[in-house]
Amino acid sequence: MNALPVVTAVDGSEHSVKALEWALAAARERGAELVVTHVRTDYVTQVPLHGDLPVIPLPEPDESPVLKEMSALLDGRTDLPPVRMVSVDGNVPSAVTALGDEAQLLVVGSRGRGGFASLLLGSVSRACAARAACPVVVVPHAARTEPVRLPDGVPPVVLGLEPEETGDAVLEFAFAEAARKGARLDVVTTYTVPLSTLTLVGPYVAAAGDDDRPQIEADLREAQQQRLEPFVAQRPDVEVTRTVAPADAAGQLVAASRTAGLLVVGRHRRRLSPDAFLVGSAANAVLLHAHCPVAVVP
Repeated sequence: MNALPVVTAVDGSEHSVKALEWALAAARERGAELVVTHVRTDYVTQVPLHGDLPVIPLPEPDESPVLKEMSALLDGRTDLPPVRMVSVDGNVPSAVTALGDEAQLLVVGSRGRGGFASLLLGSVSRACAARAACPVVVVPHAARTEPVRLPDGVPPVVLGLEPEETGDAVLEFAFAEAARKGARLDVVTTYTVPLSTLTLVGPYVAAAGDDDRPQIEADLREAQQQRLEPFVAQRPDVEVTRTVAPADAAGQLVAASRTAGLLVVGRHRRRLSPDAFLVGSAANAVLLHAHCPVAVVP
């Protein structure tokens, strides 16, 4: 069992409260401690013309109003994993991202209290998805979440898989999540086709010069099968469905997120610099538009 905790960052916003609820369930499923962290920025500075910079001292960690509010929300509940609350000081995106250094999972809301209402993804969630050392789950805000309506059972975990690009850690995470939740794992692989063969609405439409598509799809199905084979063998308890489609990867995954419990994607491997905010175009699109929580796995 992984001894590292699940960590979530809260700021008192409804977005962070929703992330807290998801993190509680994740910690419970893992048998792990949940560390609830608030990054304090409520200090006042004055810059004089000469002399040192005076700083009004921050309150002690146990005086954090946000953590008191979170404690009150959890008070009296009997379904909690071990919970520890911690305050830290600093720049919020950097401080929250650094929490992933000592976590098995970092859970954040899609926006924070200070974010513009028009933004789909906040600076904190974007920074964590791009830089954190551990897998990051971004929980969407209420306006983007639609109720999952399935006749029976648990919403599936969806994995976006590029057979030649997606790393082992991403597959291991997706299979483990499906096993913990008792959920089906839906594996989605897409391939590009000429623009003229795609329609904005409706099914795939065949076009001139389309003779190679059956062979491309057959080869990709074989590559997908081979990539999944060792993980299926390790997790025989996980039901796996496989999809290979001529489609835009992001669009296919966002559509799948409407009835999914979790969407899993890999972080972009090609980084321009250690500080680059790159998670790949498909991962970035699902972070912006998915209807369910998104796990970005480094």
